This record gives sequence, C-alpha cells and structure tokens, in this order.
Amino acid sequence: MAPKITAVQSCTALPAATTVVIIGAGIVGLTAALTLAERNIPVVVVEKGHIAGEQSSRNLGWVRKTSRAAEDIPLALASDRLWAAMSQRVACDVGYRQAGIMFIARNDAQMAMHEGWLKSVAHPGVDSRLLSPQEIAQLVPGGRGNWLGGIYTPSDGRAEPTLAASAIARAAIAKGAVIVENCAVRSLATAGGKISGVVTEQGEIRCGQVLLAGGLWSRRLLGNQGIMLPTLPLICSVLRTRPMAGPTDIAVGAPDFSFRKHIDGGFIITQRGALDASLTLDHLLLGTRYLPQLRAQRSFLRISLGRPFLQDLALPRRWRATSRSPFERVRTMDPPANPALNQEAMTNLIAAWPAFATAEIADAWAGVIDVTPDSNPVIGAVAKIPGLTLATGFSGHGFGTSPAAGQLAADLVAGYPPIIDPAPYRFERF
Repeated sequence: MAPKITAVQSCTALPAATTVVIIGAGIVGLTAALTLAERNIPVVVVEKGHIAGEQSSRNLGWVRKTSRAAEDIPLALASDRLWAAMSQRVACDVGYRQAGIMFIARNDAQMAMHEGWLKSVAHPGVDSRLLSPQEIAQLVPGGRGNWLGGIYTPSDGRAEPTLAASAIARAAIAKGAVIVENCAVRSLATAGGKISGVVTEQGEIRCGQVLLAGGLWSRRLLGNQGIMLPTLPLICSVLRTRPMAGPTDIAVGAPDFSFRKHIDGGFIITQRGALDASLTLDHLLLGTRYLPQLRAQRSFLRISLGRPFLQDLALPRRWRATSRSPFERVRTMDPPANPALNQEAMTNLIAAWPAFATAEIADAWAGVIDVTPDSNPVIGAVAKIPGLTLATGFSGHGFGTSPAAGQLAADLVAGYPPIIDPAPYRFERF
C-alpha cells in the first residue's frame, strides 16, 4: 500500500496554452514549477495519475551528501540550503531536520569504501568524518553490532516525502502554477522541428518549452519520439514502524539495513543491501550499458523473471497521439512490498540494535527507482528537439536533491543562470 499524502486541490480544466509544460507531478517537477511560478513564468504541470503518487512519496526521505559522486556534491550542497528554507518558502512544515547521517562498516572493504569516498570529494562544504567503533556507540547507543568503523556527516538530514511534495504543489498553485491530475501526456507536439505543445488525453496544450520530469516513465515517452534514454527500473521495499523509543535521531545506514526517524516518532526501515530487479525487456535491451554497475553491485540485486516482465511487455512502446497511451493504462506504478526483504531488514536491525525488537509495523510499501548507467540524473536539453528539457533518471537520489534539481531544470528552461554547473547531467553523455 502506498503512503498516504495530503491531497491537493488541482485544476480540472486543461489550459489551451502556457509558456512551460511540465510532464510529471513528482517532487522535481513540482519544485521546478514552484521556481517558475515564483518568477511569474506561466507553467502547467500535467500528471497522468496524482501528485507524488510514485517514488516521490515512497522514498526514504534522506537528504545526503555522503557517498555521492564528487561531481554530484554541488547539487547536494545547493539542496541543503534550499531544504533548510523550504518550510518557510512553502509556509508548511515539510519535515526537514538536519539531524545527520551515518554509514557504518563491518569489514575492511566496507571501511575502505568510506575512506576512499572521503578522499575523493575533499570539498569545503562537506563536513563528513570517519568514526571509530567507540564513537558509533556514543552517537547511537544501545547497539550490539561488531562495527569496524563508519562515516558521519552532521549536516546531512531528512525530510518527509508524504509532506513535502504536497506542500510544494500548494505553494506553486498559490503562485499561479496550474496542476492537472489524471491527465496523461500522449505525445510531444512540434512545429518546424521545435516544441509547440503537448498532446494529452484531454487535448493539446500549446507551449514553447516542455520539461519532462516523468521518472521511470520518461524512457517510454521519449522512445515513442525516437529518443533513447537509458534507464532501468529497480524496486525498493520499505516499512514504517509505529512511534517508539529509538536509539538516535541520526539516520543510520548499515550494509544490510537502514533506519531513520519519522516525524511521527516511528522509524523508516529498509534492507539497504538488497533491491529487487524484476526483469523487463529493457534489462535485455540495455544490459550491456550497466555491466560496470552489475559487476560492482551484483550482490545487491535480487534478480527475478516473472509477471512484471509480461506486464511490461503488454504496454505499447509505439503509439499515436490519438491512441490510448501506456500512461493511461497504468496511472500509478504500485509494486507490492517484498515481505522477505523487509523481514531481513528487521532481523538484521534487531541484531544490531535490540531496541527495535519491540517495534510494531504500521505500514509497508515499495517504489520503483529509475537508474541510469552512471547513477546520475539527466538534467538538460535534448538537442534533437529544441524546447525539450529533461529532469529524470535520478537513480534513487531525486528526493534529496529535488530542491536544487528542480531549480536547475527551471533555470535551464527559462534561460536563467544555473544554480550549479549542469555539465555533469547533460543528456549527451549517454
């Protein structure tokens, strides 16, 4: 069952024209819409399902710099600043707490990974430091894990996925943005080789700029336009406990579990060492592009072949603008949580911190992550279709970096100086 988010009063009438159309009302698209609306640029967000119905409300809520690639650090640092001001910006608590994030290691190889990352970033804005076993015990008391050490970033934090997207959507609407739910974009419209609008199931919206922020669906929409975006789906299962006394407010990531405090006093928990990889046709088409990742992370993937393959195969990859699109057939991707993975997470966590033995499970869900070959998103223009900009492929990092990612996308669409250098995210790198 998907997490419940606060409903937003969206628009029921499709505007005939605007300046910018954003495809997808996930948190990145919504932040871009808010940024554009604050600049008095007319913007319409079109969503096939409902606001934040997929990964934007299903993620873990971590806001981190730790373990990000060096080229991704500026985006994470900019997001820290924007998250800190977000509740004031949208006049609503989004659950942002700068409580720190810690990753812990059991063996030399895991510790060497943290040491190597810390040396690789060497950025003045990164306050990460290595931890001894004694420091782990002080920061997260009551543990029984035999930890070799860890890494801790006090300025990392968390926010609440079930609060943030709705609050940003309401603020964008208050500034003049239009959001239309249950309205799938079937195709991009062009004139003279440039964007002229989008064709939706309810009709066409004329515009000069389109921002595609469609998450895992972006590949299929672009494929229908003859553009190849390499992304593959992975499924993360998550559980939430009822309010309980826990060992720390710091978010903790171990090799085979993670936990962080929820705003209601419970904890968000996952099996950090495992993701479900339900094979689809795209895994076969794109697999060779992911060989370096597969070699490095094969132990993390629970690969299976079953119903998802057939369900994906049943969705068309080519269709006309007058035809029913895949996005109308599947309004919300809602995979079932994997109870075995969630049980593994709880078993491993209880062995390390026995306080969780009394935890009561309140909810469980799963979400689909769209992963690129280098695990960095695409934020930039598509040269083949002038007027089309992408903000997609966030590889599990979208929520944490969404304030800066959405603003960067808005900067590029509107021709403003970009909040950070967009070069690492250009589409042409693939």
